[in-house]
Amino acid sequence: MSRNYNLGTRDMVSAGRIALDRAASRGELSFSTADTVADRWAQFATYAKSTGVGRMERISPELATAYGQAVARRVERGELSPAYAQNLVSAVNTVLHQVRDDWRSISPTRDCAIPERCAIRDTPPVGIDREVTGRALDVLREAGYERAAAVAELARELGLRSKEAALLDASRALREAQQHGVITLSEGTKGGRERSVPMTDERQIEALSRAAAVQNGNRNLVPSEQTWAQFRGGELRDGRESLQEARISGYHDLRAAYACQRYEALTGLPGPVLGGLIQDRQVDREAREQISAELGHGRIDVVAEYIGGR
Repeated sequence: MSRNYNLGTRDMVSAGRIALDRAASRGELSFSTADTVADRWAQFATYAKSTGVGRMERISPELATAYGQAVARRVERGELSPAYAQNLVSAVNTVLHQVRDDWRSISPTRDCAIPERCAIRDTPPVGIDREVTGRALDVLREAGYERAAAVAELARELGLRSKEAALLDASRALREAQQHGVITLSEGTKGGRERSVPMTDERQIEALSRAAAVQNGNRNLVPSEQTWAQFRGGELRDGRESLQEARISGYHDLRAAYACQRYEALTGLPGPVLGGLIQDRQVDREAREQISAELGHGRIDVVAEYIGGR
């Protein structure tokens, strides 16, 4: 009898990645999307294995729903955003549709009770308070999580996603920042889209310098003996839990703090989520367009998730 639908491996994590890579080769997905979905699939595969399911053929809608409900509980505890939680369940559907024609998609909201995505931020990011952020970073470093601290600081000072920060060659980026006043991101970006982030504050150079020191000659912040997925599931996850003890919900909260800071720099007014009033809608729109570009989004409406609505 076949195992994992004859994908050439007995490991369910690897089987999912192979299925996604084949879909990308056929042009059904971008390779960047396949990589992102594979990382999310790995989390489900780990959950499935913990329940005694170690092969794709044994995955049932009931198991996928139970996983989604477990993810929903993490949202309730503030460990995950609704958007990311929904993406975790969607990844399961994506992989299983590649290997099973009869797979019935699990709805993250209806079947798993994951809350709807909140499109407009209505509470200030805790990371906007530099004293709170500074203490949280100190705690990370004292605990030996220097790489997680570097990722967190890059999220706060440059608005990077955790994967972008982890895969950044900070040494190269530091040289680029010092020479050209900008850094170019290409690894780990959403959709594989390259983008630039301007250097507007000395704290950004300091963050890159500290990250380069932690990198210590390696290609990026991921330890040379680990994969990105291993780093994400180890030190990066532990770092997130440490941030939560400081009331910072995660690395995304620090990205939101960056966005709020940039909005004030661009408009001269606090962001709406910080109580600022929009006095000139054109100025507001231009600021959101700039922030959207710096954060790596293609639409300005997404910026409301970081700084509040219009």
